[in-house]
Amino acid sequence: MAPVFIDTNIPMYAAGASHPLKEPSQRVILAVATGKLDAVTDTEVFQEILYRYIHIKEVEKGFQVFDHFHRIMVGRILPIEELDILKTRELAEQYPFLSPRDLIHLAVMNHYRIKEIISTDKGFDNVPGIQRIPPSEY
Repeated sequence: MAPVFIDTNIPMYAAGASHPLKEPSQRVILAVATGKLDAVTDTEVFQEILYRYIHIKEVEKGFQVFDHFHRIMVGRILPIEELDILKTRELAEQYPFLSPRDLIHLAVMNHYRIKEIISTDKGFDNVPGIQRIPPSEY
């Protein structure tokens, strides 16, 4: 069985300020860290983490989130290859409601035949063959 994909918003909510999604996201991260959840992510997730924290001028916090998530995900970070970029372009026509970053994740998931994603992003709910699992339901 394929692992579940961990979207960017999970480590960010887990590390963030008080929010209804903080504790559920922390449960997901703990399950990955302890091996109770077979999970992967991709390199784009790390770019997104840095981008967001640099953008809001919380660079040190961004480095902490990046480093902590990286330590948990070592060996489970999928690359983005040329065929994934081409697939992203194709998916952009099919799913214009998804952001370019989510399209890249979807292309990587397609490449590795991953059908489940833990994410708060409801856009994935409208992609046939993909099951989004909200962190609150994990």
